[in-house]
Amino acid sequence: MLHLKRREIADHPSLWEEKGFALYHFDDRSITEETGKAPQWLHIGGGNLFRAYIAVLQQRLLDQGLVHTGLIAATTHNAAVVDDVFRPHDNLHVHVTMTTDGQFGKEVIGSVCETVAIKRDRSDDWQRLLQIFTAPSMQLVSFTITEKGYNLKDYDGNYYADVASDLEKGPEQTVSSMGSLAALTYVRYQAGVSPIAFVSMDNCSHNGDRLRLAFLTFAEAWQEKGYTDAGFTAYIAEKTAFPYSMIDKIVPGPSPNVQTYLKDCGFADTDYIKAGNSSYALFVNSEAKEYLVIEDDFPNGRPPLEKAGVIFTDRETVNQCERMKVGTCLNPLHTTLAVYGCLLGYVKIADEIGDPQLRGLAEKIGYDEGLPVAVNPGVLNPKAFIDELLQERLPNPNVPDTPQRIASDTSQKVGVRYGNTIKAYGEKAKNLKYIPLAIAGWCRYLLAVDDTGKDFEPSPDPLLKELQQTLSSVRFGQPETAEGSLHEILSNRDIFGGADLCKAGLESVIEGYFKELIAGPGAVRAVLKKYVG
Repeated sequence: MLHLKRREIADHPSLWEEKGFALYHFDDRSITEETGKAPQWLHIGGGNLFRAYIAVLQQRLLDQGLVHTGLIAATTHNAAVVDDVFRPHDNLHVHVTMTTDGQFGKEVIGSVCETVAIKRDRSDDWQRLLQIFTAPSMQLVSFTITEKGYNLKDYDGNYYADVASDLEKGPEQTVSSMGSLAALTYVRYQAGVSPIAFVSMDNCSHNGDRLRLAFLTFAEAWQEKGYTDAGFTAYIAEKTAFPYSMIDKIVPGPSPNVQTYLKDCGFADTDYIKAGNSSYALFVNSEAKEYLVIEDDFPNGRPPLEKAGVIFTDRETVNQCERMKVGTCLNPLHTTLAVYGCLLGYVKIADEIGDPQLRGLAEKIGYDEGLPVAVNPGVLNPKAFIDELLQERLPNPNVPDTPQRIASDTSQKVGVRYGNTIKAYGEKAKNLKYIPLAIAGWCRYLLAVDDTGKDFEPSPDPLLKELQQTLSSVRFGQPETAEGSLHEILSNRDIFGGADLCKAGLESVIEGYFKELIAGPGAVRAVLKKYVG
């Protein structure tokens, strides 16, 4: 049986290769030693996207001899991921590519050389982080922590308790994730070494600005209280880089089919591992397609990731790519399929694409309402992007992506997915038909009753309770109870990316759809047939 241990792989590579596993080719020992002495890249968030894409990129560079240090992965909340998942298996994992022809490609990823938890009460980890952040060799800290990871305030506009504590007590006593990273950056500033780049790789509009704002919030508060000087605030505001990025790769949760396949290949470490309150696997599965576009702003240098397929360009081009993908050509379609898929009982996105009404709605949102206001960034073609998504990527039966996964945190996403397109239409927004139908579908989803009239459990969302409370007077099967019920949600600029959908003239059309959608069992399907065909 094959176990994920660097020594076992080094001693018996043929056993892995005979089973079809691709192995890394760099020198384990020298890369690990160099990473310890001269770290260059720290990544925050060791989840599936990181393991299926970011770690793979660095492995490509290592195998080509283009870099000589590996990645250091850090977690900010669940330290058990480090202790129970990464370290016992030498920070290795297996990446499985799920191709459209039904095949599985598999490779052992060894580019992660260290893992740490960003927590002061773990003294060894904290000391290592101090070494990392003061190392002259450091070039970048990247992030995949999801959209909500950058929020310092709750729905009511109040700072979270740990953030408020950090703002009050200063950089020596931080407990929040962002506060601790800001404190570590302050240590780098005090050491007098070159500023670096902090690169958000999450799907949120102007992701670099969101990260920069979080850091500046701490710097400015600490300066005001006398913990830090004006120089540190300027270091963050003027010298440290927060590049924009656009990332795209579908990475569903670990597939049972992949798990069985790997077992049959002799891979012994396929059981899920309980780490804290979550379960993890030592394998990650993803589609083959991938895109990463990054603003080329790195004060202390960067890895040559263009040799691994990453596109480097200017800020405006990245912004256009992000708006194209997140606000027009992929994520709005994904979110639409997610909420309606949950209502109609689907458990695979690939199956939804075979549904004529759902596919039709996605096409109308993408081609009819998205493309007319999409800016062509040049490095990617918007129409070709949608074509590829609907014709190749989403129909891939080998990718077990679920509407339930994509529906997670929708309140944090609708502003980016739909709000910017609505704003782009200006006064003509009131003429939109299909984006409002998608938003009405999300509001219908919040009732947690499917199209047969049965209750279902909505996916996790930080605003779920508040939004459901807002709709508490609405009754399934009684459309009259929906009168005026959506106003508070649709007028919330924080939810819709600065857009007030009521002032945009969309409240009546969205509420009209919503009333039809709650009419009773079968109403969701009836509405889709009526308006999509």
